[in-house]
Amino acid sequence: MSARMITITRTDLHRLTEILDSELTLAIVGQRAHLRELRENLQRATVVESPDMLPDVVTMNSTVYVHDLDRSETDVYTLVYPEEACIAEGKLSILSPLGVEILGRRVGEAVTVHVLDRESRKRIDKLSFQPERVGAFHL
Repeated sequence: MSARMITITRTDLHRLTEILDSELTLAIVGQRAHLRELRENLQRATVVESPDMLPDVVTMNSTVYVHDLDRSETDVYTLVYPEEACIAEGKLSILSPLGVEILGRRVGEAVTVHVLDRESRKRIDKLSFQPERVGAFHL
């Protein structure tokens, strides 16, 4: 996992920091490299106000088309906070390895997700919804 800069809204930064500082999350962070990476990404992030977010950046509650480069399949996910996660409904938790990798990425970027000693290469193909684009600044 390499260091990367992300752009995040001030609202998302505040909520994600609270989640990462919760007792439950603190108890599992040491065992989950992707959660340490999320914390590091947030510490390095460029923070913008919601109306100033670029329209092609994956933010919380964005609906994103993710193409698996190894399987040539596309999945659609909405990046959500942990309490809303339901993968059967396409609601991907920010605390999942893929959630951490796509937050703050732009359409067209490729990511490598590490799960169970396996790597999976994916590309962000499209955002069909970004809350900031439609003025929904407090989802």
